[in-house]
Amino acid sequence: MSSTGARSRLNPPLPKGYFGNAIHGKQVKTSVGELLENGLGWVAMQINKMVVSQNSEEVVKIYKGWVENPVILKKGSVYEGNNRLLISSSPRYNIYDNDFGWGKPIGVRSGMANKRDGKITLFPGEKEGSVDIEVCILQETLEALENDQEFMEFVTKT
Repeated sequence: MSSTGARSRLNPPLPKGYFGNAIHGKQVKTSVGELLENGLGWVAMQINKMVVSQNSEEVVKIYKGWVENPVILKKGSVYEGNNRLLISSSPRYNIYDNDFGWGKPIGVRSGMANKRDGKITLFPGEKEGSVDIEVCILQETLEALENDQEFMEFVTKT
């Protein structure tokens, strides 16, 4: 499931001062076989094609469809469960420029509502061009990865 920002996709666009979310979720599905056969670059291209296809007409269609048949995400939704990988955030969120009176942030973490097994959050890093990565993996999932010889050989290659 990819949350796609709609602010810049709408025609006319939302006002610059619009306060609220303007996103919608779209899925890109693949099988393990397709992933292994085609590789991560192919998956990234599938996600990119889906995101690029979200123009004003598509966004309005999705929003009108939601008004006619609302879906409220809750516990047990598509965002939860086994065999899920969810990547979130955006390079447009300038996290390190926020100052709530305590000074410039030295680190960024998401709250408990954004933590679940298989959740990866990417934040623009403090230094230009860098990325902060937050990965949430259950202990048993992490242990299974550590015990997977093929996986460990792949991630420890220099």
